[in-house]
Amino acid sequence: MTFIDYYELLELSPKASSETIERIFRYFAKRYHPDNRETGDERRFSDLVEAHNMLKDPVSRAQYDICHGEYLGHTRELAQEASDPRVVEKDTIVQARLLSVLCAKRRQDVNNPGIGDEELERLSGCAREHLEFHLWYLKAKGLIGRTENGTFAVTVEGIDRANATHSSEATTATRLLNHSHVQ
Repeated sequence: MTFIDYYELLELSPKASSETIERIFRYFAKRYHPDNRETGDERRFSDLVEAHNMLKDPVSRAQYDICHGEYLGHTRELAQEASDPRVVEKDTIVQARLLSVLCAKRRQDVNNPGIGDEELERLSGCAREHLEFHLWYLKAKGLIGRTENGTFAVTVEGIDRANATHSSEATTATRLLNHSHVQ
C-alpha cells in the first residue's frame, strides 16, 4: 500500500493546529465537492475527506504522525542517494564486476554458463537487496539472461559491453602510463 502524505494533500504543515486543519479542509472541500460545477473533482474530494478524518482525531493523527515521520525519513534518504555521484559510480563498478564474472563463467563452460543468485551475491560482494537492482538492470538491457535452470548467464551483448569496458580501461591506463613517461 502506498503512503499518502495527508499534510501535502491538504497543503498543511505537520505542525498545523486542529483549527487550521478544519479551516483548510472546508476550503478545499467546498472547492472540490462533486456538486461544484466549475472545480468539482470527486476523487480529490474523497482523498480530502480521508485526510481530514485521519487528522481531525488526535489519536489517529498521532498514529499517522509516526508513519509520516518514517515516510519523511525514507524520502530524505532517497534524496541523499539521488544526489550522491558516488552511487552511480559504485553501480557501474558492481555491474561491470557482474558482467566480468559471468563472462569468465561462460568462457570456462560455454554449455553451462549460468551462476545462481547466491553465488553472484558472494562473487560480486554486493548485498542481496542491492544485487537485485543490478540483475534487473543488466537483464532489462539484454546484457544477461536466465538460463533454463534459472541461473544468470551473460549474453552476446553483455560480452560486447564487458569487452568494450575493458578496452576503454586499458586504453586509459596506457595513456596515463605514456603521459607519465613523457614528463
